[in-house]
Amino acid sequence: MTLKTVLLAVGPGDAERTDELAETVIEVAKPAGTTVVLGHVFTRDEYDDVLDRLDFDPDHEAIDPNDVAGRHATIRDLALTLEEADVSYLIRGAVGEHGETIVNLAEDVDADRVIVGGRKRSPTGKAVFGSTAQEVLLSSPCPVTFVRAESE
Repeated sequence: MTLKTVLLAVGPGDAERTDELAETVIEVAKPAGTTVVLGHVFTRDEYDDVLDRLDFDPDHEAIDPNDVAGRHATIRDLALTLEEADVSYLIRGAVGEHGETIVNLAEDVDADRVIVGGRKRSPTGKAVFGSTAQEVLLSSPCPVTFVRAESE
């Protein structure tokens, strides 16, 4: 199956695993000439915090979540790595609960695959993925690849 679009969904916990996420998405996308959608999903509180940190002025600027995502360090790092690997990409930002919003974004971009990161869990937590990963795995409109940071 040829992949046309892969969604790499990232959030606040993914800054430490950008190398693993980039390696995985390049492995999936490069041979197929696939477009990668770098999707940063923010909860409302995370979004408001990022607007403050990145010096957006909501009183003087029309704020587009895609612009906010594009200025976020995690997305900038991933974009640079994809450029170096000659993989085409788009940047999308979205605000909402992580799992549901990732699934909606996958549907919106007509993704053929979703790639998400996760973290190591306690023995009890291993029985169930984190709530975000679990929702994406169970509700995604396409196959999902789960990437755990190597350092964990």
